[in-house]
Amino acid sequence: MTVKKVKWGVIGAGGIADRRTLPGMMLAKNAELAAVMEVDADTAERLREKYGAKKAYTDYAGLLRDPDVECVYIASPVIFHKEQAIAAAKAGKHILCEKPIALTSGECLEVSGACEKAGILSATGFMMRYHAYHQMMKKIIAEGGIGQVVSARAQLTCWYPEIPGAWRQEKKLSGGGALIDMGVHCIDLIEYITGGRTVKTVGFSDTKTFSYDVDDSSNILIRLDNGVTGYVDSHFNIPDEAAFCRLEFYGTKGSLLAEGTIGQVEGGSLKAVFSGGGGYEAQQDRDTSGAVDLTAEFGNMYTKEIESFSDSILSGSPVQVPLSDAIHIQKVVEAAYRSSETGAVEDVGE
Repeated sequence: MTVKKVKWGVIGAGGIADRRTLPGMMLAKNAELAAVMEVDADTAERLREKYGAKKAYTDYAGLLRDPDVECVYIASPVIFHKEQAIAAAKAGKHILCEKPIALTSGECLEVSGACEKAGILSATGFMMRYHAYHQMMKKIIAEGGIGQVVSARAQLTCWYPEIPGAWRQEKKLSGGGALIDMGVHCIDLIEYITGGRTVKTVGFSDTKTFSYDVDDSSNILIRLDNGVTGYVDSHFNIPDEAAFCRLEFYGTKGSLLAEGTIGQVEGGSLKAVFSGGGGYEAQQDRDTSGAVDLTAEFGNMYTKEIESFSDSILSGSPVQVPLSDAIHIQKVVEAAYRSSETGAVEDVGE
């Protein structure tokens, strides 16, 4: 039986697309690569050959005119997202856009409006939602496995020193540093897994180690509308080998502790304590020997992301990571950056 496939074009096919998303797309059962775009002609042709695309372009307008392209994945520097996404919407192409969708929430809303006007589907690159352990944590919490969730923590860090020409290190090109680049995944996972939305935040974002003009250190607290308080730390100045990238949830009947699951490869570990609650113990002896190691079958988060959005295009099923979620997260980030400047607890707003 022949499986219908969505024909994809990739704008900004180097970088994360080449490292992760395109290899994931090659494994997707309902997607095929029609075209790639990179500004350098040699790079574009190399990527076309590497992934077996029919065509290579050096400008996104040419790719958008290609009748074989039904859907685009936008993985260019953030400063170009708004322009390229609006053009893609006007061309009638469905859009999967890397986060952040644009430099500001206002620009994100312009992109969303263009997608709605064009009647095309749009999604955001929060691929970590598809991690098997993150899906498992969401299910356990939804079923009341650790009771009322009261606290959460998430961490994503890397070592990112000054690199000439690195667009993520220029605020005018990226919109910010560690928080907007990596902390967004942590915020999204806390919200996604607990089913809440951030309403208030307070944060400290600094450039402590390097000389670029974006934050290399960010530590924020978020308060969700379901009562959960979350802590997120994202850094460009912690060595990769020193980072455990933990994701933790604590409730009235237990806890979940994942290590190494927040990242670009589906792996890591997950421990759970299911205590069922208990009486007050003045001695406060803490015995976590009852923690159990949970297991799951791993795959490729990028493949799952591509297959999920392709399925929405083919079947009309709801988009799993809608653009509206990314716009909300962008507002959380903006509020956290404001808090870092004002020292006040900031409302996220609608």
